Amino acid sequence: MTQPPDSSTLHALLADLPAEIVTTDRDRVLGFVRDESRFTAHDSPLAVVTPRSTAEVAQVLRAAHRHGIGVVTRGAGSGLSGGANAVAGCVVLSTHRLDRILEIDTAERVLVTQPGVVTSDVRAAAAAEGLFYPPDPGSVAFSTIGGNVATNAGGMCCVKYGVTGDYVLGLEAVLADGRILRTGRRTAKGVAGYDLTRLLVGSEGTLAVITEVTLRLVPAPRAPRTVLATFPGLLQAGDAIATIASGAVVPSVFELLDRVTLRAIEEMEPSGFDDEIGAVLILQSDSASAAEDSDHLAQLCSAAGAVDVAVSEDAQEAHLLLQARRLALPALQARGDWLLDDVCVPRNRIVELLRRIEEVASAEQVTIGVFGHAGDGNMHPTVVFDEADETGAAAATRAFDRITGAALELGGTVTGEHGIGRLKAAWLGRELGDVARDVHRALKHAWDPTGVLNPGVMGLAPRPVRD
Repeated sequence: MTQPPDSSTLHALLADLPAEIVTTDRDRVLGFVRDESRFTAHDSPLAVVTPRSTAEVAQVLRAAHRHGIGVVTRGAGSGLSGGANAVAGCVVLSTHRLDRILEIDTAERVLVTQPGVVTSDVRAAAAAEGLFYPPDPGSVAFSTIGGNVATNAGGMCCVKYGVTGDYVLGLEAVLADGRILRTGRRTAKGVAGYDLTRLLVGSEGTLAVITEVTLRLVPAPRAPRTVLATFPGLLQAGDAIATIASGAVVPSVFELLDRVTLRAIEEMEPSGFDDEIGAVLILQSDSASAAEDSDHLAQLCSAAGAVDVAVSEDAQEAHLLLQARRLALPALQARGDWLLDDVCVPRNRIVELLRRIEEVASAEQVTIGVFGHAGDGNMHPTVVFDEADETGAAAATRAFDRITGAALELGGTVTGEHGIGRLKAAWLGRELGDVARDVHRALKHAWDPTGVLNPGVMGLAPRPVRD
């Protein structure tokens, strides 16, 4: 799609679709132009479509394909990378009316859901059957399963349980030309053909529109015990991370908060963290030996130089000890405008990454709070600045780029769980290299030869494989 469609194209599109699923009212459309990311381009779509079934999604895509109109798929709009941002002349396809859990098979431990179901509702439905859906992104209370699958979202449980893709058994998806594809299977094993399910997970709406997700569930864990350890500095916290990560006990939660983030949390909701605390580790065990495991983790933290270590005695106390982690981003947001990064490095390079971030904060004279998943090296440096101040905004973007570059230099990746979207499209090639970039473009061309699906996301322009 080289030029935005004109009004006659819109009229032709509307003629092909049920009127009750199309919105063109400008005031209503404005609520669908962007996600929660910062510094990402967005524009006004021609319309918003809200299909109620897979058949209607297919109808939308056939019409868009016929008229050369781009389609941006949107879940809850809670993304942080610009993956759901509208482009000029596109149609935003909202999945919020595809909001039903279709089946729970307790014998096979399988849940089938439409993409517009909120993640916490999936977890609650599984729990009601004595089962567990582990992925728990920070947006669990409002993000949708479709968005989680599109970005292969993670969360605090990743260190033990893995990410969204580890629980996706199969998908129903609509291709760019309106054909309906089913991938995967419900059996415990199966290796017939290419793994198209894995390819679609994390593809950010660039290859197809997901309309149904078959998820694997696991037995519900035991009531957890939580360990909260405070450290005088990052060096001691890093020693604890290295020791725990290489040990036999695998925590179900393994989180880090730095000094800046702790101070922000104290300003929002005083929790008793002293100003001299340099870092906090929050760990949790939900195994059958949770009591013994948590005591062991506490001992390792003490041996690494923790100033204070608290261990929960019951489920309510365990929940309270996790509250500091859940307040991290809201507390930093309360300090001003913010730009959140999402990088992942080997766990033995976390402390080095944090030192690099401190150097960047000093050089650019910006405030950067860091929190994230110490158990898998996925950190979320958050730059706090004043968007009205051009100098400060420019410093924030430079800091963001320097941190992202540092992650690559340390053997990491530019995104651990939020996706590339539009925010990091320029970084994808640097991480992948030329050959992998060509393979990505060839795949995009095979699935979406006219480039109507999520144009601009990942910076992938479809094209044939080079001779």
